[in-house]
Amino acid sequence: MKKTREESFPTLAEVEAEVMAEGREWTRKRMEERLQELAERQSEVFPPKPRAAKASAQVSISTNHRHRRR
Repeated sequence: MKKTREESFPTLAEVEAEVMAEGREWTRKRMEERLQELAERQSEVFPPKPRAAKASAQVSISTNHRHRRR
């Protein structure tokens, strides 16, 4: 019994693309798990929450050098 055109096998390129996509997804999940594990060891949250910007240190200006001329 011959296979019809509808039952044809995927091409090598199609199989390769499918497997590569699966590999990328597996790698992404594995990296996420590993980073979460490391963050938990440090008692931090992953992904890290953005920190609020802090004001820069204030600079004190000495006024001793300012003398008024009369």
